[in-house]
Amino acid sequence: MRALDGGCGDKACKVPEEFADPDLCRLLHDILQRGFLSPVYQPIIDMSSGTLIGYEGLIRGPLGTPLHSPSALFSLAWKCGVSLQLERRCRESVLAGFSRLGLPGKLFLNISPESLLSAGTQPAQYLLGKEGIGLAPQRIILEITENQATHDYRQMRAILQGCRELGFEIAIDDLGEGFSSLRLWSELRPDYVKIDMHFIRDIDRDPMKLQFVQSIQQIARKSGTVTIAEGIETDSELRLLQELGVNWAQGYHIARPQALPDSSIADELLNRIRQNNAAFKSGNRRSFNLPTALKLLRIVPVATPDTTINEAYAIFAANPSMEIMPVVCDGIALGVINRFQFIDRLARPFQRELYGKRSCTEFMAPDPLSVDKNAPLQDISMTMVKAESQHFSNGFVITDHGQYIGIGSTQDVMREITQMQINAARYANPLTQLPGNVPISEEIDRRLAAEMEFRVCYCDIDHFKPYNDVYGYLRGDDIIRLTGDILARHCAQGLDFLGHVGGDDFIILFGSDDWENRCTAILAMFEAEARAYFSETDLVKGGYVSEDRRGNKVLHPLVSLSLGVVKVDAQRPYSTYQIAAAAAEAKKQAKAIAGNSLFVERRDLK
Repeated sequence: MRALDGGCGDKACKVPEEFADPDLCRLLHDILQRGFLSPVYQPIIDMSSGTLIGYEGLIRGPLGTPLHSPSALFSLAWKCGVSLQLERRCRESVLAGFSRLGLPGKLFLNISPESLLSAGTQPAQYLLGKEGIGLAPQRIILEITENQATHDYRQMRAILQGCRELGFEIAIDDLGEGFSSLRLWSELRPDYVKIDMHFIRDIDRDPMKLQFVQSIQQIARKSGTVTIAEGIETDSELRLLQELGVNWAQGYHIARPQALPDSSIADELLNRIRQNNAAFKSGNRRSFNLPTALKLLRIVPVATPDTTINEAYAIFAANPSMEIMPVVCDGIALGVINRFQFIDRLARPFQRELYGKRSCTEFMAPDPLSVDKNAPLQDISMTMVKAESQHFSNGFVITDHGQYIGIGSTQDVMREITQMQINAARYANPLTQLPGNVPISEEIDRRLAAEMEFRVCYCDIDHFKPYNDVYGYLRGDDIIRLTGDILARHCAQGLDFLGHVGGDDFIILFGSDDWENRCTAILAMFEAEARAYFSETDLVKGGYVSEDRRGNKVLHPLVSLSLGVVKVDAQRPYSTYQIAAAAAEAKKQAKAIAGNSLFVERRDLK
């Protein structure tokens, strides 16, 4: 439903002939009198989980007439001076249909500034009708459309404040298209902003559109506003918007507007959204293999020092699942309000009367625990263990260069760390407890998906079978554990990844810039520490005697370590199998060199 301001209220449809066709005027009059309007609903989804958030209510005129499309319908209504009357009819139809169908989630209900100003001091009665339709205001998001410039921002703020106190949430429609949508954002401080479809179409091929949406995302993070992308039509657009961190989305690629919309999202789309997010969340360039605070980021409504106790109560009432509300001023989190403590305090006699109009900071826990978005979960866990006890229930705020972007909860930290421990135990090599083949492949895939440049180092112990034959498998296991320990000591935490392929084979994914120095140090340490695993006689001889495959006695050299390294270019479309084959070939070249050796493949992978 798109409303165009008429300025003539509900007066009869009298149109000068130079403005409108008389036959169309009569049709419009019948539509207004008899309600010949059909509501349709387009789903809106959460980009982080793929779950259904709710629907935007849209309208269609009589099928098979020139006024079927909403643009034609409202254009004529504007010319006739009855756009407010039409808008009210559309709103009634959308609300009634949404209630009748029993659709889940929230309803985005379009409304023009003109209509809001007409609501006066009774917004609930004006918006929902005198009788009501069984929908709580907490389920309705007022989506403000703007087709003419807004001038009276003070009155708009006052009306919207009344709406918020009743439980309505506020969204700005078509950000980037209207007359002053950025000022509307600044003046009205909405809970949601919908990015106009012009900037979404072909965003994966238009650098200017990409820059615009990136800028919007920065403002939204600092203001605690949820962003919604309109008009997504391709999978490439969807994937890029997910990577940018846009919160919610709608468009034909997700679902078309329907009179009887589905109450869930198609499994294929849901799986694709989750797969995309898995790749993005694990692709942090500064901490490749460690999940960070960004993975736990939750976008919730925020309060400011100007928010009253009554307003804070209305925000909690409109968001039943929200346990913590941050208080933010100029991008800095001053504190948090704990839902249960807040409600418990207000439940005492006369608390609402005494404190209702005071600043919410009086009920705020100051100095919240704060972590950077790139902080590894293990570090967050240790910080929370050392922090005061209230932080376990209050959670923590997440920042980007010191600026507030969202919150995280203790439960989420514990759940993620527990899952990491379960996964590590499931796929770890039983001898070294290092990640095995599955985590190694997953880590390579994550780095490829994030287009990261890294180096793969294949590590192999030379002449290991003869050592086992002479010294026994228990001593052989000792050599393998020694190798794993030496490799681990030379990997940079958060940058390098070490895995145990099996037997005497290891893999290092180097993200550190000084990888070659690390390889040299690994070989030197192995040569020095491995001497303790040989007898004095074998050390003097420089080897040990064992039978070869033909049964002949042969003097085999002491075990040594071979490292073969290949570079993975971030800009090339490699597969995991290509990388594994190239690393194996580099290892083969290293093993052809006597003693502890390093071979670096300087040529590009094919």
